[in-house]
Amino acid sequence: MDALDLARLQFGAVTVYHFLFVPITIGLSGLVAFCETRWVMSHHEHWLRLTKFFGKLFLINFAIGVATGLVQEFQFGMNWSAYSRFVGDIFGAPLAIEGLLAFFLESTFLGLWIFGWDRLSPRVHAACIWAVHIGTLLSAYFILAANSWMQHPVGYRFNPRTGRAELDDFAAVLFNKVQLVSFPHTVLAAYMTGAAFMLGVAVWLQMRSRTADRDRVMYGRATRLSAVVLLVAGLGVAVSGDLQGKVMTEVQPMKMASAEALYQTEQPASFSILTIGSLDGSKETFSVKVPRLLSFLATGSWTGKVQGINDLRAHYEKTYGADPGATYYSAGGYTPVIPVTYWAFRIMIGLGSLAAAFAALVLWRTRRGRIPRGRRWLWVCLSMPLLPVFANSFGWIFTEMGRQPWSVFGLMTTANAVSPGVPAWQVLTSLLSFTLLYAVLAVVEVGLILRTVRSGAAEAPVDDPSLDPADRPLVHAY
Repeated sequence: MDALDLARLQFGAVTVYHFLFVPITIGLSGLVAFCETRWVMSHHEHWLRLTKFFGKLFLINFAIGVATGLVQEFQFGMNWSAYSRFVGDIFGAPLAIEGLLAFFLESTFLGLWIFGWDRLSPRVHAACIWAVHIGTLLSAYFILAANSWMQHPVGYRFNPRTGRAELDDFAAVLFNKVQLVSFPHTVLAAYMTGAAFMLGVAVWLQMRSRTADRDRVMYGRATRLSAVVLLVAGLGVAVSGDLQGKVMTEVQPMKMASAEALYQTEQPASFSILTIGSLDGSKETFSVKVPRLLSFLATGSWTGKVQGINDLRAHYEKTYGADPGATYYSAGGYTPVIPVTYWAFRIMIGLGSLAAAFAALVLWRTRRGRIPRGRRWLWVCLSMPLLPVFANSFGWIFTEMGRQPWSVFGLMTTANAVSPGVPAWQVLTSLLSFTLLYAVLAVVEVGLILRTVRSGAAEAPVDDPSLDPADRPLVHAY
């Protein structure tokens, strides 16, 4: 593979790995904040113990997420300097605000939350974790604003003298139509992921034989809370995903056509349940379809027209010039790799739907204080945290691979975005280094989480009024 292929593989690997932690961080921070708020309002020991237990798991995940996220920004200047030069005036603005505002907000109040257990009032302490959660949402918003601009560039003007795209309307970038549907969809998926993580842990601890009866009641509260959040967020993901699909059809019709392996324009268009194509992904050989469903999903009308791959390819070649050629991430003719987009789209939907179905099953099985029993529930516990995580990953693979061969849709191809002076061996060296480092971090992350989960929620500390305030612990010990 040449430098372009390796640079793209590296960025994809780093991004997918980093995004394993991001949705858990967003979702779990909100759930921890909710648990602490319940404790402040009710003074019930169970909510305090759940706050500290899942707060520790949140901190482990947050630390690994920060470490892996820093690597991404360096790649823009090292492997994608041509891209950075072309769009830096636009792309850099929301990323700078994310770093200076959102991330600093998160880190500052997270520090107050960690070290303020014995120095802040309960209400102020709870407000700190809510500020952390708000910071995660702001981070997501500004990062998605930058990504949405790549999907649908707006609010810019091209400077022919410098050959750069320059920011013209920052409000248009922040309120891009793609951004307005991508943000709720991504955040709701993050709530699903955080809730699924809590649900899997809580059900396992509730089932464990050595768990005390009063602790089963506590974990039952976490089970019911997380199952409700997972189910409601899952419904929200379905609704927001439908809206996102309609906007995607409007601004990136090739992505919708490749998601459905729709080669010929149809009106009305059928939704493909299963399609088998040629090995090069250039044509359909067999399919099972639901009539008219794709028209509704793409346009909101049961008789809407959906453009096919072949017609869009001809249109793009006429608009943007000759075929950019086939690569490992593009089938040529301004067409992404159809098998990747087709199956990533379906795996995303399938895993997300399965997680929501599991949540409904758990709610039914735990009604009136019942506790799940049996080996099959062990498999539910093991699979529950993974389903939304992988659904998120395949969703991002679909989003980014479906845009190919464009780095910025309609403005810059990925082939023109790579750094011209970086040889393939240097990219390969950094790729292997990151792979090894991330493998080590994965072992550390999993080991810390498993050890923490096996220990369970610690007993709530008993406040000794005889102690002088100066003799009390300075920090909360995790």
